[in-house]
Amino acid sequence: MKILLTYSSKTGNTKKVAEAIGEALQLRAVPVEENPNPAGYDLIIAGYWVDRGTADAKMKDYLSRLTGQKVALFATLGAEADSEHAANCLTNGAALLGEGCEVAGRFICQGKVAEEMVEMMKKMFPEGHPHAMTPERLARIEKAASHPDEADLAAAREYFSQLCLGVQ
Repeated sequence: MKILLTYSSKTGNTKKVAEAIGEALQLRAVPVEENPNPAGYDLIIAGYWVDRGTADAKMKDYLSRLTGQKVALFATLGAEADSEHAANCLTNGAALLGEGCEVAGRFICQGKVAEEMVEMMKKMFPEGHPHAMTPERLARIEKAASHPDEADLAAAREYFSQLCLGVQ
């Protein structure tokens, strides 16, 4: 099976996960900025960092240009990976795929939030706003800073190794 592994990364989280997947599958993880040609691949594994509940702009553009292909998605985000928000972020990413694409798999893990995003949110959302930087939110962001950790990377390796055994 011929597999393309591509990703977009802001803080290095998604790159780490992509490299772990690449290690497991013996593939080179190609930055989406290189605009990898998807033609001739049996499976495209595409990773993104979550921006406003969906794929970041670079990956959003790439996913929308894919047509008629099997695609497995992976993502990193500051929220808990088992949250409803995380599930929605993968669903929103899948909705970006071009005509005739089939979602072959989905994986998400927590990752650190870019400091510039934290600072922007502190300025943007006043106390009382649903996205305000409460002590609880700041604690979650601090917890996210330790991810992706080795357990996350091992889970990504395992998930995509098993997925590729089943996708033919």
